[in-house]
Amino acid sequence: MRGVGKLLERLRIDPYILAILSTVGLAALLPARGSGATVASHATTVAVGLLFFLYGARLSPQAALDGARNWRLHLVVFSATFVLFPLLGLAMRVLRPEVLTPQLYTGVLFLCLLPSTVQSSIAFTSIAKGDVAAAICSASFSNLIGIILTPLMVAGLIHGAGSAGFSGSSVLDIVLELLVPFLAGQVLRRWIADWVVKRKKILGFVDKGSILLVVYTAFSEGVVAGIWHKLSVPRLFILIGVCAALLTVVLCLTWSAATRLGFGREERITIVFCGSKKSLASGLPMATVLFAGGNVGLIVLPLMLFHQIQLMVCASLARRWARSAPLADDVVPIKVA
Repeated sequence: MRGVGKLLERLRIDPYILAILSTVGLAALLPARGSGATVASHATTVAVGLLFFLYGARLSPQAALDGARNWRLHLVVFSATFVLFPLLGLAMRVLRPEVLTPQLYTGVLFLCLLPSTVQSSIAFTSIAKGDVAAAICSASFSNLIGIILTPLMVAGLIHGAGSAGFSGSSVLDIVLELLVPFLAGQVLRRWIADWVVKRKKILGFVDKGSILLVVYTAFSEGVVAGIWHKLSVPRLFILIGVCAALLTVVLCLTWSAATRLGFGREERITIVFCGSKKSLASGLPMATVLFAGGNVGLIVLPLMLFHQIQLMVCASLARRWARSAPLADDVVPIKVA
């Protein structure tokens, strides 16, 4: 194993990227179906809940409150998610229909209107030693606002999208799966905080493992739905290039804006990871409602491709920033009441 690790290091290949690619390959060959898909979905929910529980146990209430108070950071992330992305999506209308078919362009624009991810934004922020408290607040706020704002933006910007409705059950799902475990960790942290801090590898395993589970379940859904066979190979590669270019532009702009606005290293990391992602977990259910009766498979394909690209790129960035982090950033402030 050490020899393999040295070889990967010499070739500058991130082992975690290989893990993500291997997970994609596993989902392509052995996608979760039927009861297996149900088990995978439940396992992902449990992993994400455990992730937030451990964050709640590790973060002091004061640190969480400080994260919520950083309104400048949250405003930048909100602007990137719901202003910058939609503007870029509208600008890509020039690619229709020569580069992107009408359905694929609708999918790209829909992708640009979605809220940020929650679990992967926070996990990558943690891996890169960014401001986790701010990431929790910013990503959760983005999803809560997106449940209302995304359908309204779809109704206003995407013609022929149908009835732009949304379900209040999505808010309840976010509360039960994310907020409740986090609050439970906050309640129990006075007894388990020291144990969690001394075993940081456990948190790191949950960080990475939860993302791999999300990749597997999401890619399995696409394979089972057969959306990968609904367009030509050249068109697929063009779409991958468009998604990669979109992510590159947003990553560069968010990092540049955060730097020019005077944010510190930890805050810049949080802005980049929370402001550059789009939520597959929120996007797929919304698409089934907003585009009911249409060819949902092709419309969500840009989102699925963008999701995989953002995970692989951000995983590499997170590991690189973690290696370059100051030693002091490894220390997590814990205040046991």
